[in-house]
Amino acid sequence: MEDKSKYCKVNSTVGKVPNIGIFPADQLIPWAIICGLSYYLAHGLFRLNWVWTCAAAAWGIATWWILTANGAWHILSKFVATPHWTRVRVRYQKILDLKEYSTKSNGRK
Repeated sequence: MEDKSKYCKVNSTVGKVPNIGIFPADQLIPWAIICGLSYYLAHGLFRLNWVWTCAAAAWGIATWWILTANGAWHILSKFVATPHWTRVRVRYQKILDLKEYSTKSNGRK
């Protein structure tokens, strides 16, 4: 009885990547885009047969899967512009002078 861990495993799927069959679910939309582009380029533009069209799609899918194996954010985060932060010291100025504002509002009543 003392072998039991302190923590009880509630959900065994926590921390796992969702899959559809053997394929990761987060890859399906990029793969559909790659298949569409390879169809447009190979079959539509270059008039290649289906063997070459499927080969181009398989090459694109394999390349994308290898590049994003550890997560798409490893590759795609390099293209996000990061903000440029600077430190500036500026003297504080009141936006609204409360004394002047209160005398104007009292005069209206």
